[in-house]
Amino acid sequence: MNKKEMIAMLLAGGQGSRLGILTKQIAKPAVMFGGKYRIIDFPLSNCINSGIDTVGVLTQYEPLLLTKHIGIGIPWDLDRRNGGVMVLPPFVKGNEGSWYSGTANAIYHNIRYIDEYNPKYILVLSGDHVYKMDYSAMLEDHKANNSDATIAVIEVPLDIANQFGIMNTDEKDQIIEFEEKPDKPKNNLASMGIYIFTWDVLREALIKDNSIHEQSDFGKHIIPDMISTGKNVHAYRFNDYWRDIGTIEAYWKANMELTHTVPIFNLYDEFWKIYTNIEHQLPQYIGEKAVLQQSLISEGCEVHGEVYNSVLGPRVIIEEGAVVRNSIIMAETIIRQGAHLDTCIISEKSEVGEGTSIGIGENVPHVTKPHIYSSGITAVGDNTTIPSHITIGKNCEVGGHTLKEHYNDGKLESGHSLIV
Repeated sequence: MNKKEMIAMLLAGGQGSRLGILTKQIAKPAVMFGGKYRIIDFPLSNCINSGIDTVGVLTQYEPLLLTKHIGIGIPWDLDRRNGGVMVLPPFVKGNEGSWYSGTANAIYHNIRYIDEYNPKYILVLSGDHVYKMDYSAMLEDHKANNSDATIAVIEVPLDIANQFGIMNTDEKDQIIEFEEKPDKPKNNLASMGIYIFTWDVLREALIKDNSIHEQSDFGKHIIPDMISTGKNVHAYRFNDYWRDIGTIEAYWKANMELTHTVPIFNLYDEFWKIYTNIEHQLPQYIGEKAVLQQSLISEGCEVHGEVYNSVLGPRVIIEEGAVVRNSIIMAETIIRQGAHLDTCIISEKSEVGEGTSIGIGENVPHVTKPHIYSSGITAVGDNTTIPSHITIGKNCEVGGHTLKEHYNDGKLESGHSLIV
């Protein structure tokens, strides 16, 4: 097999538990974003746009939809005889077999796959961020500094820096300390979960750490050990759009930003296209009584009602008299006539009944999951049915084929769940 200068390993096994009902049956990287895309489309598109043609995608939690979406990599031009994209689930080897138990542990289990390409460098990516980035520019920086490891960093507001891995650097941007979610951050340089390693250095570090930590992790073990043992670890500063959409509020906000007249994140860029696996779609149909304002409407949608400041995925139907505001409606969902939705996320292949209202009432945090639902957004899981003439409040989660009798007097009060 031909030697590759750099190959990418994309970590896509995360459950994304802070996305609540949205990831109950779907891996976080497979969640839809911006109408017709899935989150994993962004790092995959970055790879091919950066000239990287060999990508291993490490799956674990609910991999079915993700594996089907990636297929053999045709949309991203990754259907290559030498290289291309390969899905790498956990596997049994000899007498041992286990789940990936940490980000570095997942790479360790795939050393043999990487060695087949004998790369000089390896790019490790997270499958759950939205951004555009030229990884080849980062590689040039890695080479120029003669680094063992290069970590992409972005400046975040200091008041939220404790939510990230923080890099403390010297005047040459060499990393002298890595703090994982520190209580009192010393600066605001946050790790983006994007790393380039010189492969022989990382290979040795993975084997060493695997004998010490069962749940080997880049942020907790590999990178701190590299710094403490005097390896050359540099920060690569990135100052463009990057969103960690790991919470319901962050996911909702990032989608809403796309509806701006001049969006902060441009999906229409011809130079740096975002590719996705989407079969031929019907054109949109806008009915004569329809009202559409500042919204992103995907292929195959039918809009007969009113849509304001919202994102509609492919083949969504908004019936006459329905009103949708500040919401994300994912693919193949039907909003029946007279329904009113405000500040909601409705997952794929769902149905909201006639005259039903969602996202109204008092904005009280969820009674048992305030860490997930507290910003007023109500989320509905995929393949969910909500009957007619029901009222659902704010900070609610609903999932499954719900019936009228599941609701107390036709209502689900703010801050409550209904999952059947």
